[in-house]
Amino acid sequence: MNDNQQPTGTLLDKKELAPKVHRYVFRAPDIARRRKPGQFVIVRTGEGGERIPLTIADADSNRGTVTLVVQEVGRTTAEMARALEPGMKIADLVGPLGTPTHIEKYGRVVVVGGGIGVAPVHPIAQAMKAAGNEVIAVIGARTKELIIMEDEMRAASSRLVVMTDDGSYGAKGFVTDAVKAEAEKGKIDLVVAIGPVPMMRAVSNLTRELGIPTMVSLNPIMIDGTGMCGGCRVSVGGETKFVCVDGPEFDGHKVDFDELVRRQRFYAGEEKSSHETFVESHTRDPKTCKLLRLADDT
Repeated sequence: MNDNQQPTGTLLDKKELAPKVHRYVFRAPDIARRRKPGQFVIVRTGEGGERIPLTIADADSNRGTVTLVVQEVGRTTAEMARALEPGMKIADLVGPLGTPTHIEKYGRVVVVGGGIGVAPVHPIAQAMKAAGNEVIAVIGARTKELIIMEDEMRAASSRLVVMTDDGSYGAKGFVTDAVKAEAEKGKIDLVVAIGPVPMMRAVSNLTRELGIPTMVSLNPIMIDGTGMCGGCRVSVGGETKFVCVDGPEFDGHKVDFDELVRRQRFYAGEEKSSHETFVESHTRDPKTCKLLRLADDT
């Protein structure tokens, strides 16, 4: 069976990009054809499994594929990293969901990706560049081995700046240092920052001082992805918003980051415990993951 005959949800390719970070290419022709920058999918590995939101890092409408870049954090992402292999099919791959990024010709746009945030900022950089903007991409991580998608971001931007906290690669410092340096070179018309909450908050605080419009992409706890459960609610400008339908992108100067951090910690203990239990059992017996099914079994 060739790739074009595989059912939606079949994994076609898998690659480790950094420790505990993998790139997955899934067969999903309808999603690949309709997706736009900033949108995401809901994934469920098997019957009885949890639903997790994952941003679409890239897509190929001709091949009918979507690319997801995923960091191993909880049980489902551990299943994907340790038990999911090409040729296997996950139970659900639903999307595209969320409000697409507003793309227009702003002028000089700085896109910032911190850690795994490089993946969701990638299609935004592509679209901003295609719209005629000068796109300066800033990607950062703690150390060299955690830098991902460098070649893809270089191709998607007019210029790429790489930052590492320890100076092991690129320039030493934080992504905020790079944003500040770019602002000193000339007017920035828009900043788009995606990554860990502390990074997005730091970028937003800086750009507020500099008077630069800033968009951030939020990834809170999410269940159905359609606005019904209310689990992904956040406060933006004093109003309650649902990230799955109102976002995932919001004005970084209006996001209540303190509330976002509190809500993200609600199930941190359960997430850690579930991850550790799966890893331990899977290490003892690699066949433990019974939720995954071969595509030919469907």
